[in-house]
Amino acid sequence: MADMMEYKCPACGGKLEFSSTEQQMKCPFCDSVFDVATLQSYDEALAAAPESDMSWESEAGSEWEQGEADSMRVYHCQSCGGEVIADETTAASKCPYCDAPVIMTGQLAGELKPDLVIPFKLDKEAAKKALLQHMEGKPLLPKIFKSENHIDEIKGVYVPVWLFDAGVEAQIHYRATKVRRWSDQQFDYVETSTFAVRRGGNIAFEHVPVDGSAKMDDTMMEALEPYNFAEAVPFQTAYLSGYLADKYDTDAEASVARANDRIRQSTLNAFLQTVRGYDTVNTEHDSIRLEHGEAKYALYPVWLLNTSWNGTKYTFAMNGQTGKFVGDLPSNKGKAWGIFFGVTAAVTAVLYVISMLLQSGQ
Repeated sequence: MADMMEYKCPACGGKLEFSSTEQQMKCPFCDSVFDVATLQSYDEALAAAPESDMSWESEAGSEWEQGEADSMRVYHCQSCGGEVIADETTAASKCPYCDAPVIMTGQLAGELKPDLVIPFKLDKEAAKKALLQHMEGKPLLPKIFKSENHIDEIKGVYVPVWLFDAGVEAQIHYRATKVRRWSDQQFDYVETSTFAVRRGGNIAFEHVPVDGSAKMDDTMMEALEPYNFAEAVPFQTAYLSGYLADKYDTDAEASVARANDRIRQSTLNAFLQTVRGYDTVNTEHDSIRLEHGEAKYALYPVWLLNTSWNGTKYTFAMNGQTGKFVGDLPSNKGKAWGIFFGVTAAVTAVLYVISMLLQSGQ
């Protein structure tokens, strides 16, 4: 059985949590605040502590079938003695019995330890407020959704992210055109001039993020960008206290393809912006080569909100650092058709008036 780790307040013995407001460890009971660095010794001491052995011999229950429990882990809460069952990718959670924030140290060992973390700057209340603001100004949103909508779950999650650094050398060939039009008393003329345009150069990319969790929707995660990497700090387990965290289940090698796609598209966009003064521009050939590629493992803060309405589950996400909020809302199809028919009726009325004016002028 793997151990769980928590931080206790030296002042009152309460469970410390990382405060996004204070950017330090804070006790919710006595409001004492502690610098994260001062708690580093806890990591070292707990890492050297022997595992507990409180096994029982019992005939209760039944044996797992072969392979059935391979993706599950059981952890022992040091506060209340409860057992926490989680899947193999969970790195931090809370005890379901006493709600103590706990860190599953066995899941963060060795090669799984992140290099960097961007701490939460916004709290749960900010996420709730952002959801309400997200629903404002949406004419197709059913009014009853806002009044009957209840948040089923809200949780702060550190999402595993692979950060890719690379240099790019690119050579791109374009076919561009300029079009000139003029007329005389007899004809309309069009002259199209075609140009071969070439661009070449180097671009450096830093911290290109790729979601390392299969649980997190990649499109939603990318929609939360950008994160301010300047606020990233070396990883310490203290930052996870009070939040959930997943270790990666998509490794760096499996994430390379997505990183290459993002770097390639960004390179093409950057070079295309330098081709100006033409009416049309089409890429004929491109050669993009990566140099000195490196990857780092980081954790990015995300608030996830799950809500249900009319039998459908809706998931929203907020960047825990910047507050950027994303998520799809339901639409009132009847209202949408009403707007469509209203616009159609208005256009029809205008055309009718124009027709009547033309007829009266004949």
